[in-house]
Amino acid sequence: MAEEELQIEETTKKSKLPLIAIIIVALLGAGGAAWYFLFSGSDEPVAEESATQSEQPAGNQPASVGGDAKVGTALYVAMPRPFTFNVPGTGRDRLVQIKVQLMVRGSDNEETAKMHIPLIEGTLLQVFSGSNADELITEVGKVALRERAVSEVQKVMNDTVGANVVEQVLFTGFVMQ
Repeated sequence: MAEEELQIEETTKKSKLPLIAIIIVALLGAGGAAWYFLFSGSDEPVAEESATQSEQPAGNQPASVGGDAKVGTALYVAMPRPFTFNVPGTGRDRLVQIKVQLMVRGSDNEETAKMHIPLIEGTLLQVFSGSNADELITEVGKVALRERAVSEVQKVMNDTVGANVVEQVLFTGFVMQ
């Protein structure tokens, strides 16, 4: 009787061993695949992008803060909090929340944009709250709002700093209720 119980315990221990081995192999394979996809990217596209940007004529390049016409790398400045505001609509007023990031070129422009975040936030809130819910429902309305935001921010920054610091205003989140 004792021998039968001992044999049953040994067979259950042996049957768990292959299962554990399969799980370990699967985890190692998943880790290897993750490492490959995360760390095996090449830096060649970045070099090609900077080479093509330097070949552009000087008239198409945005001006930087220092007056230098050189195009820097694209950097993104996140607004510290999303913009939440009400907009009127034909049926009812709607609540809108927009998360925004600013695309700037070069570290000088990045620092300038970070220094003037309250001014940029005020300008963006003014532009956003002047919109209409019926316009914001369509993709065309969202694009028009983004273009108005870019032009107003560039105008305010040009008046303050003397250069177009912000190249694009990007909506990273857009919710309308």
